[in-house]
Amino acid sequence: MSDTLVVGERQRAVPVGRAGFREALAFEWVKFRSLRSTSWVAAVATLLPAPGAAFVAATESLQPDDTVLGGSLTLSLPALLLAAVLGALVVCGEYGSGTMRATVAAVPRRGTVLAAKAALLTGVLYVLALPSCAAAYLVGDALLDDSYAQGDPLPALFGVAAAFPLAGLLGLALGTLIRHGAGAITAVVGVLLLPELLAPLFGPAEPWIAGVSPTAALQKLTQSSDASTAAMGSLGGWPSLLLVAGYTGVALLAAAALFGRRDV
Repeated sequence: MSDTLVVGERQRAVPVGRAGFREALAFEWVKFRSLRSTSWVAAVATLLPAPGAAFVAATESLQPDDTVLGGSLTLSLPALLLAAVLGALVVCGEYGSGTMRATVAAVPRRGTVLAAKAALLTGVLYVLALPSCAAAYLVGDALLDDSYAQGDPLPALFGVAAAFPLAGLLGLALGTLIRHGAGAITAVVGVLLLPELLAPLFGPAEPWIAGVSPTAALQKLTQSSDASTAAMGSLGGWPSLLLVAGYTGVALLAAAALFGRRDV
């Protein structure tokens, strides 16, 4: 007689070791909703941008050469960091609690486990980020002075929202590789912030080093005045986002290869 696991609200029994992608996705959704850490991080990341737009308007801190779109999405950067942290927590939380063994027992194909985590993160973060960033822009548009250039919100807002799941997937990849929560969070925050912080040390190479980070893609898409060619290279917002997607995909492939070979 085989053991069974219960999946989802309909209480459907699934034999242990026979769960596929659909069941794995259901497992991940249950775990995501059950953990306070992931729920709180997702909530804070979602709620940050709109108050940031109101704060920029209230303090009149927008630079003369900035746009309403860029000023409205000032706090999208820390929200992006939280998205990356969320990605690390999704996998490192299981290593920390010891539930990863149960996960791979239920879904022996480890590539399916990682694919389910990636699909969940992508869907949740995009669905949360798009209305959050759109709301921030609408708040900024309503409160900021008409003397500022508007910027081009469409299709830029779709790219801004896409940066969030990419950051989450990068966090997932590093979390799978490192397996330790604090180490993975430190690593992914470093990947997001250090290129821009350390780039001035490299002289003429500064724009190219700073321009490879996910935060650079975000600032270019928001049309922030900080994303100048001199500071972050001549690559546009959408090509920068594709570059981030490329190395995030490579990181996920490396994580999947290592996850499939080592013990949990």
